[in-house]
Amino acid sequence: MADENCTEVTQFTFSGLTEHPQLKLVLFMLFLGTYMLTLAGNLGLIALIRVSPQLHTPMYFFLSNLSFLDICYSTTISLKMLLDFPAKTKVISFTGCLTQIYFYTVFVTAETYLLTAMAYDRYVAIFKPLFYKVVMSPGVCMSLVAVSYLSGLLNATVHTSALLRLSFCGSLIINNFYCDAPPLLVVASTDTHLNEGLMFVIVGFNIIATNLLILTSYACIVVAVGRMGSATGRRKAYSTCASHLTTVIIFDVSACFNYMQPISSNSLESKKIASIFYTIVVPMLNPMIYSLRNKEVKHALTSFIRRKMYF
Repeated sequence: MADENCTEVTQFTFSGLTEHPQLKLVLFMLFLGTYMLTLAGNLGLIALIRVSPQLHTPMYFFLSNLSFLDICYSTTISLKMLLDFPAKTKVISFTGCLTQIYFYTVFVTAETYLLTAMAYDRYVAIFKPLFYKVVMSPGVCMSLVAVSYLSGLLNATVHTSALLRLSFCGSLIINNFYCDAPPLLVVASTDTHLNEGLMFVIVGFNIIATNLLILTSYACIVVAVGRMGSATGRRKAYSTCASHLTTVIIFDVSACFNYMQPISSNSLESKKIASIFYTIVVPMLNPMIYSLRNKEVKHALTSFIRRKMYF
């Protein structure tokens, strides 16, 4: 009978980031501004790529999809968090919690594989420039993006299905500001070794496999750049890779810190801080990294503004 009661979970309560009223207001304004910048930056980048013919290349096709994923997974987390700031109790239904975990996992996993596809694109552009248009055909680009999304759907389905087998009773306070697997496993009343094993293996595989491919691509790029006789050509090659490499490092370091540590209640506070950076700050930074460090994006933006001024 007790086991039956444990399965009848209707809602969870978030501990949130703080209970101090003044700090709540400051954080609300800060994260609202961050979310608005995320939307403006990523939507602006998608629109610029769409209206600028010089950006209709595989690299920017992948970049527009990256911006779309940043909007999606930031929205999955930020909207609920912002709504919870003025609330006395930060609650979410059991179904809502699993739904948030599912879509968050889809978008984050898809972004991991999309960053790998972008590294492959840079490898082909620099290592095999004469065959670039043939190798990176529209069909190949669409296939790489489709694989990224399918990987996200598969990963999310496995983790969410594994969570459905757990029972929850007693304290249902999640020590976080959104639903994620590690803090949810801490409050489970049944054995979570299978879930922890799946998380460690799948997340580990995703990180190791994608980073191995990225490192291989960049090793080939370094070799190709080293063979270039022109210093201008080397600078251009490095500049096209710098933005992507910066994004990969920021994304992967925060992901490893968040998911590759042992799950315990003591580690959740530090993971909560990492989660803020991973789920809120990183999606805002990506369009800035690609726009501020990319001459083609800045040139396209300048051309677009000039066209609007004359018409």
